[in-house]
Amino acid sequence: MESERLELSGYLLEYYSVNTLIIGSGAAALNAAVTLNSLGQEDILIATTEWGGGTSNNAGSDKQTYYKLSLCGDQPDSVPEMARDLFNGRCMHGDTALCEAQGSVQAFMNLVWLGVPFPHDKYGAYAGYKTDHDPRSRATSAGPYTSRMMFEALAKEVRKRKIRILDKHQIVALLTDPGKTKVLGALAMKSEEEDPQKAFVLFNSVNIVMGTGGPGGIYETSVYPLSQSGSTGIAFEAGAPGQNLTESQFGIASLEFRWNLSGSYQQVIPRYFSTDIKGTDEREFLNDVFPNYKTLTRAIFLKGYQWPFDPRKVESYGSSLIDLLVFREREERGRRVWIDFRRNPSWQGDDRFKPVETDKEVYDYLLRSGSLQSTPVERLLAINSPALQLYGEHGIDLRAEPIEIAVCAQHNNGGLKGNIWWESDLRHLFPVGEVNGSHGVYRPGGSALNSGQVGSYRAAKYIAGKYNNPCIGAEIFLSETGTQITKKLELTSFWLTSGSKENNSKLAGEIRKRMSGYGAIIRNPARIADAVKEAEAMYREISGLTGASSVEELADCFTLTGHCLAHLMYLEAIKFYIIKGGKSRGSYIITAHNSVDEMLGNPGSPDIDLCCYDNPVEEGIMEICYKDGHIIKKIEKVREIPSQELWFENVWKSYLKDNYL
Repeated sequence: MESERLELSGYLLEYYSVNTLIIGSGAAALNAAVTLNSLGQEDILIATTEWGGGTSNNAGSDKQTYYKLSLCGDQPDSVPEMARDLFNGRCMHGDTALCEAQGSVQAFMNLVWLGVPFPHDKYGAYAGYKTDHDPRSRATSAGPYTSRMMFEALAKEVRKRKIRILDKHQIVALLTDPGKTKVLGALAMKSEEEDPQKAFVLFNSVNIVMGTGGPGGIYETSVYPLSQSGSTGIAFEAGAPGQNLTESQFGIASLEFRWNLSGSYQQVIPRYFSTDIKGTDEREFLNDVFPNYKTLTRAIFLKGYQWPFDPRKVESYGSSLIDLLVFREREERGRRVWIDFRRNPSWQGDDRFKPVETDKEVYDYLLRSGSLQSTPVERLLAINSPALQLYGEHGIDLRAEPIEIAVCAQHNNGGLKGNIWWESDLRHLFPVGEVNGSHGVYRPGGSALNSGQVGSYRAAKYIAGKYNNPCIGAEIFLSETGTQITKKLELTSFWLTSGSKENNSKLAGEIRKRMSGYGAIIRNPARIADAVKEAEAMYREISGLTGASSVEELADCFTLTGHCLAHLMYLEAIKFYIIKGGKSRGSYIITAHNSVDEMLGNPGSPDIDLCCYDNPVEEGIMEICYKDGHIIKKIEKVREIPSQELWFENVWKSYLKDNYL
C-alpha cells in the first residue's frame, strides 16, 4: 500500500494505491477482508462511513436466522436439494444457487470457528428449524443478534490480522476507465475533516469489494437501521447494472426502535389496535374483517413463520391480510397502529386467551413450547425471553406499553448484478452482501446471511487467484480517471459557493415518501408512471438544488444525489415490470384499485391477480443499467442449475491447474 498527497483543482487529496479496496464494515465486507488476508493478499484497505454502522451490527429479529445446509438429524439433505430450494424461489440463477448451497457449510463453520455461538447439543449437532420458504429445517440462530455476533467475530479477526481500516470515510464516487468497462478506484470524503479543501481521499485500486448493504436511505417507512443508508446509487452512476430491483421484502416492524416483529413476537398472539393521530380512539381494527376468533388468532400466529408480506397469503384470511389492514389504517385512514403485548386480542368484547378455541397448529406449538400463559407478554417471556429483554435494552418495556408499528421496507432481494464469483459486469467490482441482487423473488429466511458469507468468500478467492497484480501507476490512473475526479470537485465547489443547503432535507424526504408511497406493498400502474416522471425530473435537477457549508453537508449532498438516482432506477424497474405484464408476487401487489377496501371486496377472496410466471418479464431476471444519461432495461433468461461432473481425479487435475476460476 502506498500513500501520498495530490493537488487537483485547488483541493489537496490524500492518495492511496492498494490492490483491493473494501467498502463497508458489515459481515460480508469483513469476511472478504479476512479471506483475502488468509489467502496471502495483504494489500487490503477497508474504508467505511461508520465502523459497525450497517445492518449486520444493528438489525435482527426475535431469533435472527442463519440459513445453511442441514448438518444433523435423520431428515436427508444435500447440496443439490438446497440449491433447488433456493432456485425454486424464482428469478435466481441456478449456478448462483448452487454456489450458495455448496459454500454454506464452509461459511457456517468458519463463523463457528471464529466464535459465533450457534447452539449445538453434546454430540455436536447444530439443530435447525423451519423458516419462511424453507422445506428442510435448515435454519439456525445465535439469538436476536446473530448478525451482530457475526460482525463482532469478524471484526475481531480483522484487527487480529492488522488489516488497515479508514473509519469516517464515505465513498462518494466509483472511478472507472473511460469506457466504463471496469473500476479503477474510488473517491471518498473524510467526515471528521473540517476543511473541505482537504476532505477528499483518492483510491487507486485493482479491485473494489462493495459491501455497503441495502438501500435503506430511500424509504420513509423502513426498518433498516438509521445508520444504514446504502450506496447503490454510486454504483449505478459508474455503470454497474442492477437486477431484480422490483423485489424487496416488506413486513411489520416497530418504529420508535426499528426492529422486525417476526417469529415469537407474533406467535404469542399479541393484540393489534389503531388510534387517531393523538393516540386516542382505540380500535381493534382486525376484528372488522376476520370472521371469528380462530381465524384471527391463527393469522397473527402465522405472521411469525410468514413474516414478509406475501400476496399469496392474503386469501382465505391468511397472515398477510394483517399487513394489508395495517397499511390501510396508516396510509389510507391516517391512523396510528400498535401492537400490545399486555393484552390478548379481544373477540366480541372478551379478551381472555382461549387456547382450546385456537387452530390446532397454534395450540400444539404453544403447548409444546410451554407457552399457554394468560397474556402475550407472559407467553413471550416463556417462549423467548431474550426477545422481551431486547426491547428493554432500548428503553421500551413491553410489559408496560404498546409499540407503534408499520409495514416497513426490510430487505432488498434485488440489487447489483454479479456472476458466480460475485463480480459485476463492471469488472473488478465485487458487490457482496445485500447490495448484491442474487436472491430472486422468494428466499428462505436467513439465506441472505449465508449469501453474504459465501459470496464474499468467493469474491476474495477470485481476486486472490486472478486479480492479484499491482495497481497501475499514479500518472496512468489520473489520465484515466482525472475527468471524473475533476467533475466531482467542481460540483463540490458549486455546492459550497452557490448551492442551497436548505433544500437538502426536503429533497431527501421527497425521495423517501415517493418510494414508500409507490414502491412498497401496493403498486398502482398509473401512480408508478407519475412517480417515475417525478423522479426523472428530480434527478435532472438535483445537483443544482443542493448545497453545503461544511464537510458533513457536502457528504449529505453526495448521498442525496446517489439516493435520487437509486430511487429512479428502482421505480423505473417497477414501471417496466408492470408495463410488460408483470403481476403480483414476492412482497407486493400490483393493482389498479384505488384503495385496500376496494381491492379486498370480500376479504376471504380478494381481487389480487397473482403472478403465474407465464411471460418473459415474470420468468426472467430484469437487468437495468444507467449509461450516458439513459436507463437501459433487458430481460435475461434464468440460468438453470448446472450439472456437475464430479469424478474426483478430473476435479483434482482441474484444481491443480486453477481451471476452476
